[in-house]
Amino acid sequence: MLQIAAIRDNVEQVKELFKIKNFKELDLVDKVVKLDEDRRKTQHQLDEQLSESKKIAKSIGALYQSGKQDEANALRDKTTSLKESNKQLEDSLSSIEKDLHDTMVQLPNIPHESVPPGNSDEDNVSIKEVGEIPTLYEGAKPHWELLEQYDLMSLDLGSKITGAGFPVFMGKGAKLQRALVAYFLDNAIEAGYKEVIPPLLVNEATAYATCQLPDKEGQMYEVTNDGLYLIPTAEVPITNIYRDTIVKKEDFPIKLTGHSQCFRREAGSYGAHVRGLNRVHQFEKVEVVQIVEPSKSYEVLDEMVTYVEKIVQSLGLPYRILRLCGGDLSFASALTYDFEVFTVAQDRWLEVSSVSNFRTFQSNRLKVRYKGEDGKNQLCHTLNGSALALPRIIAALLENNQTAEGIVIPEVLRPYTGFDIIS
Repeated sequence: MLQIAAIRDNVEQVKELFKIKNFKELDLVDKVVKLDEDRRKTQHQLDEQLSESKKIAKSIGALYQSGKQDEANALRDKTTSLKESNKQLEDSLSSIEKDLHDTMVQLPNIPHESVPPGNSDEDNVSIKEVGEIPTLYEGAKPHWELLEQYDLMSLDLGSKITGAGFPVFMGKGAKLQRALVAYFLDNAIEAGYKEVIPPLLVNEATAYATCQLPDKEGQMYEVTNDGLYLIPTAEVPITNIYRDTIVKKEDFPIKLTGHSQCFRREAGSYGAHVRGLNRVHQFEKVEVVQIVEPSKSYEVLDEMVTYVEKIVQSLGLPYRILRLCGGDLSFASALTYDFEVFTVAQDRWLEVSSVSNFRTFQSNRLKVRYKGEDGKNQLCHTLNGSALALPRIIAALLENNQTAEGIVIPEVLRPYTGFDIIS
């Protein structure tokens, strides 16, 4: 959630920046400004009346002591009237504040100045493209056929047990997935991230604090009887560790990593481009999260992008880095870089990581703060990145490394898998 001062002091600039995100409801900006003005006026009037009430209360006591009972009684009648007025103002203030909050949560984050305009992923800007596209042997197959051929995973079993989009990994497929998780976590720990095993269920307050609610409720699985949600990413519970916390400046940067199952409804996803592991409802991912001093957050974002790039490079996959345009940027992000790997058998790019800076958008909801040089509490900046999401990494590894003899495992993974080829 944005800070109200950022809107109040820059109304027209905020509207122009929202246009880059293709946010259409610009009238909400004016509504926020008007509600904030009403809130401050009502608060000022209430403060003045409460102050007057306190002065009158002191005067009544003095008048009674001096025997001026009639004057004291007259003032008591006035305090009764003031109490009624104060109650009305308090009710009005509460209503205005609720309306203001409900309107504020509908406004997205302000994009960074480097975010290009655009309407969809076709308008994202390629920053870097690395790696040669391998040439496959005649008869190469897409990963969903390879998974079946080598008995690595079954979507049919997942449909039988749960429903469409819930894969069951088996044999070397399960071992490969476990190997990737261990490899990604070991890399994160070596880079200074503290490992966390988070809950897979979160409450509404937690989902709200990291901006899943009310923006993405349609994509989350809800446990309705308990008011809980299955997490779409480990970022949600991990970042909330610091909710309602004042961190010490010397603790910056706070670096956390976690592996989790992730659950996403992916409503409306159909077609050949979502076959196999391209889009599933349950998958595994290793996430990295940082909470930092605001002046360092874009430096940290670059550091996180470099970190993810080294992991992708180590797997030997052709990749590209994209700066997302306004139309493809998430509700909460100020700036995001996506990593995509190329899969030869499908002849397409697959997203495997997003690395984002949220600035104070999350921390304003989380109320995660630190004491600045002036001794006042200030909001931290939060960042997160996929390092990495497994389904499409597995898809690309299987497709790009297939040979007539089997699927070759990248060297960095062999100490974790215990085998160098799936045959």
